[in-house]
Amino acid sequence: MSDWKREDPEHALRAVAALEGLGLPGEVRLYEGGSVPVFWAGDAVVKLMPPEDSELIEREVEALRVLEGRLSIPTPRLLARVALEGWTALVMTRLPGISLRSAWPSLSQPQRVELVRALGRGLAELHAVPVEGLTALGMEGFVSAQRSTARSRQEARGLSEGWLAQIEPFLASVTWVPSEPVLLHAEVMREHLVVESGQLTGLFDFEPSMVGHPEYELASVGLFVTEGEPGLLRELLLAYGMPEASLTPELSRRLMGWALLHRYSDLRWYLSRLPGGDTLEELAGRWFGL
Repeated sequence: MSDWKREDPEHALRAVAALEGLGLPGEVRLYEGGSVPVFWAGDAVVKLMPPEDSELIEREVEALRVLEGRLSIPTPRLLARVALEGWTALVMTRLPGISLRSAWPSLSQPQRVELVRALGRGLAELHAVPVEGLTALGMEGFVSAQRSTARSRQEARGLSEGWLAQIEPFLASVTWVPSEPVLLHAEVMREHLVVESGQLTGLFDFEPSMVGHPEYELASVGLFVTEGEPGLLRELLLAYGMPEASLTPELSRRLMGWALLHRYSDLRWYLSRLPGGDTLEELAGRWFGL
């Protein structure tokens, strides 16, 4: 299975056959999309992780174990961890509902507001979970490494020179605010949330989880959940517990800075799907305007 390819039906069948040996309930089916193969059978979900993702495996396992039953937004319960032809199969409970990405166009504005408020409250609960002893989720050296490679990482993703030239001056101009480290999902996005009847029914995909600055999380929420839609990030942050007086243009600039430092930051891709602008200052106001 080391050569598994989603687009190759033969490899998919091999993966299904291997998974059926785990005694899963019902027919094993492959989910569409995703960076790694994910299958479901009955009330169980199986994520197959390759050997090179050993660090991400440990992050997801530790996060799922510490979060079980602790949040108002349900998270998967880890049922088993199984070695499978060199890969690791994480067997988890399946969350009810459909992807928020699919549901979003059909939601009314009041439903969207209530949903992001619920997410804000859930993230506050997540960030309140004690982090002592979470050895797999460390962030030591991560921010400094991201800061030193901020321009080169965007250049490797094909960002134009006009944008590249703005990155270092912008990051140098941000007034960073220290914070106690908290438990982060680290990639909260519509694709990682499920809803049913307009209500949040789950948050999943904890493989990028880490312990770090809460604003790192809130930047990804602005990029991947509220997506620059006016007023929604403000509603989410108020529900999260931020005082209204703290919702300032400087916070918007910090969130833009964290967006550039994110593990998977891809400004070129963001510009193709979010409200545009000509400068990072403009993007801070449009993507994270408060």
